[in-house]
Amino acid sequence: MNIYSRKQRWKLLLFIAAVIIIGISLWYTNLLVRKISDDERRKARMWVTAIQRKAELVEKNNVLYQEESRKIQQLADAYRSLLSADTARLTENLEIVRNNITIPIIIVDDKNRIVLTKNFQPQQANDTAFLRRERQTMGQQHQPFEIVLTEGKTQKLYYKNSELYTVLQNVYSDFIELFKDEIDSNSISFPVILTDSTKNRVLAYGGLDSAKMKDSSYVKKRLAEMEASSTPIRVNLGEAGKCYIFYEDSFLLTQLRYYPYFQFGIIGLFLLIAYTLFSTARKAEQNQVWVGMAKETAHQLGTPLSSLIAWIEVLKMKNMDGQTLKEMRQDLSRLETITERFSKIGSMPVLEKQDMMEVLNKSIEYIKTRTSKNVSFVVRNKENYPVQASINVPLFEWVIENICKNAVDAMDGNGTITVDITDQTQFVYVDVTDTGKGIPKSKYKTVFEPGYTTKERGWGLGLSLARRIIENYHSGKIFVKQSEPGRGTTFRIVLNK
Repeated sequence: MNIYSRKQRWKLLLFIAAVIIIGISLWYTNLLVRKISDDERRKARMWVTAIQRKAELVEKNNVLYQEESRKIQQLADAYRSLLSADTARLTENLEIVRNNITIPIIIVDDKNRIVLTKNFQPQQANDTAFLRRERQTMGQQHQPFEIVLTEGKTQKLYYKNSELYTVLQNVYSDFIELFKDEIDSNSISFPVILTDSTKNRVLAYGGLDSAKMKDSSYVKKRLAEMEASSTPIRVNLGEAGKCYIFYEDSFLLTQLRYYPYFQFGIIGLFLLIAYTLFSTARKAEQNQVWVGMAKETAHQLGTPLSSLIAWIEVLKMKNMDGQTLKEMRQDLSRLETITERFSKIGSMPVLEKQDMMEVLNKSIEYIKTRTSKNVSFVVRNKENYPVQASINVPLFEWVIENICKNAVDAMDGNGTITVDITDQTQFVYVDVTDTGKGIPKSKYKTVFEPGYTTKERGWGLGLSLARRIIENYHSGKIFVKQSEPGRGTTFRIVLNK
């Protein structure tokens, strides 16, 4: 198993482990959220139940209040009938007057002197100043009845609401205010709105933005959302009539639902940033090692090259065969080129406009002499004029050699390698096509990764180096243009003109 396969396997194992950890964490976090959610809903149900009971209490108080009000009206009607000499219901009216033990009454003569009082405390009944004040209050509450005794002599009957009626009235008002306060500042702090029977007019609200609640369209939208979330509670608030309470889950509960995903989103972002930083640092370290090894290799090659040049001169003086010396000089020149290539790694090379046909022919000629005779090479310029591009010749030749060596291996030393040059206004395309085994589509990008190789003794550095030279040093691109299993592959190099 090569280094790339091992790396891919470790990535897969780490990914599976990460998925398992995230899955367990999400499951546990969701479990906690569900528990908190159930607790929130339980509190909400308790609050709603309390609100319903308060509404029932208000309604019961209103019933008592209305009953007491009815008694006062009934007593007033009874007195009216008796004073008008209406005998139709005489017995019933007398019974009502006799049974009155709660409604205070004051009768005065035509000179406003108090003649009779009823349902006052003994000390109050003997306090003339107090009774006069009470008579004034009674006159403000209800119109007094006039009692005609004899011709020219009359009396007036004053009455007022009973103490029970007053207490019930105050309690009822307090209940209404407390009910609205409870809506406005609910202890659960979930959004709640109290409306009238039409479900349009808002009487009170809580847990919502006051500024937004002034917008009628926003209110209408929120009421629709709340009704879709929970069935409104119907309550009866006496004079206010039938009302409805709209409510929904608290903002905290809504946040808790999405908290696990937000949490892992933040963690994922952090891990992504950390991975990017570490990956960048690792690549920088690899680049430093790569550059260091390349320069050290160039330095180490320099000394024996100088010696070889000297030895060739010695052999020349000894009249060695000229053809042999020529071959040796070519190989020596090749070593010098390789040394120059390694020395340029790590520093920006000088790019010069070159005739691409000339450069490619020279590079292919060198490869041809060191390749099986069963491999044929074709270099074609698709234009009718010389095509130029800005390149560094030694480094670009290195790229072509690496691609061609991979092509020869893919064809098992038998096939055709075609190099096409195309001029595209701003760019020059160099397509290298072989008739080899082809590359699966899933591996189009993988083949450029360091360490990826299909050969038993390969290092997987050729195409990786080619991409580094084209993209980093020539600001171009290199990629698999197309490939078919069993029919061959085309690599495209894009260069700036």
